[in-house]
Amino acid sequence: MFDFTLGAHSPDDIAHIIQVSLAPAFILAGLAQMLNVFSARLARIADKVNTTAKELNQAGAAEAHYLSQQLSYLRRRSFVLDAAVVCVCLGAGLILSSILTLFVGALRDTAAASVLFACFGAGLLFTICGLGAFLTEILMAGRGIRVEVDRQQDQALVAERG
Repeated sequence: MFDFTLGAHSPDDIAHIIQVSLAPAFILAGLAQMLNVFSARLARIADKVNTTAKELNQAGAAEAHYLSQQLSYLRRRSFVLDAAVVCVCLGAGLILSSILTLFVGALRDTAAASVLFACFGAGLLFTICGLGAFLTEILMAGRGIRVEVDRQQDQALVAERG
């Protein structure tokens, strides 16, 4: 794949190496945006935990049971979101490693292609895992919203009858 040595590099060879390294760099920009979304979601979960914890201190027995379940649910969501963050960060690190391998491989005439393939492939795999964990967290959030809507509707019905 890299059948040239440092002494034989022409400006065109160096330009080609830089061009090849740009595709993974664009993937990194997308991963950075994903991490931004993850951190915003984690902040929303933290806010909801704080609010729920305050309500728990002032709640009656029945309400305290529900709020305790809500806190457990938010805890599980935060773990799934943590898994998404870890996977995307590992993916980004491996993609960066593949870019580094590309440059080091161009400087040294070695079997850099296999390392490049492994780093980039593993980076993509971790990114897929991160997206899967994020999808799980999104589905959990949707379920939580539906449970809360059902609870509010049940309370409204009880209030109408009572």
